[in-house]
Amino acid sequence: MATHRTNVTRAAAFLTMSALLMTACMDGSTRPSASGGASASTSAAGASDAPAGEVIALEVVTDGLASPVDVTTAGDGSGRIFVVEQGGTIRVVADDALAPTPFLDISDRLTSGGEQGLLGLVFHPDYPTDPRLFVDYTNKAGATVIASFKVDPGSPERADPDTELTLLTIAQPYPNHNGGALAFGADGMLYVGMGDGGSGGDPQGNGQRLDTLLGKILRIDVGEPEATASAPYAIPPNNPFVATAGALPEIWLRGLRNPWRMRFDDATGDLWIGDVGQADWEEIDVIRAGTGGQDLGWNVMEGTHCFGTVTCDQSGLTLPVSEYGHGPGCSVVGGVVARSDLVPAIHDRYLFADYCSGEVWTLDPAGEELREPALILSSGRNISAIGLAEDGTVLMTDLGGGQVLRIVSAP
Repeated sequence: MATHRTNVTRAAAFLTMSALLMTACMDGSTRPSASGGASASTSAAGASDAPAGEVIALEVVTDGLASPVDVTTAGDGSGRIFVVEQGGTIRVVADDALAPTPFLDISDRLTSGGEQGLLGLVFHPDYPTDPRLFVDYTNKAGATVIASFKVDPGSPERADPDTELTLLTIAQPYPNHNGGALAFGADGMLYVGMGDGGSGGDPQGNGQRLDTLLGKILRIDVGEPEATASAPYAIPPNNPFVATAGALPEIWLRGLRNPWRMRFDDATGDLWIGDVGQADWEEIDVIRAGTGGQDLGWNVMEGTHCFGTVTCDQSGLTLPVSEYGHGPGCSVVGGVVARSDLVPAIHDRYLFADYCSGEVWTLDPAGEELREPALILSSGRNISAIGLAEDGTVLMTDLGGGQVLRIVSAP
């Protein structure tokens, strides 16, 4: 894969299952062989010296997945891992074994391929008392749909596809930059990551406009399980643009290009975002707890660099805390702050990756200054999502290999 290529080419490549892409994006490295199942050995080819000197590696949790693009848990104490397959299904991994029957199958109501499909999942923070899960998918018309589904307490192994309640339908002018990230904050609000609508360079200026939901992080109150189609959510009264004339009140942040994975740090309430760059720079942004309304700069900036001009006005912009160019990779995957001490080398570090190269880096999550990330792993994988198991183990999905992986200390 060429380092300098058009935006549309790179966008189409981001979530495509082409075998050619999977080979080209690994910079000539060899994919570690998958032995499948819970007892799969760590991959020596993926080991690297961590910042503290500890050697870490990836271990296969399970395989047999089709285009996994997100990984999360229900937070219900069951230890189950939920994996989103781009084609429209959610799969369950229990005790390191992949359940044969999907937890949810909505493949009949979406468009999948490229950057479209079933892209995100989050469970209500009070699950299973509140039996809802929320998803982000691309419908048959190419629009983004944010919807909830319910799980019958008597059948906890399956969400009911007939319980769908649509919260938002957002038209997409192009088939790329769909975003897809969903997260609940400590405030109980649902946060939704939306890309700028696609094409290249944000031709509609959506990142900076306040009259569109594209290129934003949204914040909505999904209320109680009894929410109805006529009132599926409410606007939090302290959203930053509620009183701004002409602005859509759902907007919480603006200036994003294509946020691919955002996660809250439960210890601090900070929100960490990986925002995919255009042609030169990938960035990591952090929004500290108790703030909101920030402008992350797109399409004035790409990372900390002026986009399309020699000089640019950076006043009022919140710039990234880390960035990297298109030598180490081509498409950032936002990650997690690892608070568990199961793997000491990543304890209290923010961990993120690149989809194309498989490189994995960490950052000290404290501080606002721009800083270099520390390379901890050259995985040789097409990492598409990073999440946390209930015990704090860091999980990853390998889109090309169809696997769930976990970070471990190498023997």
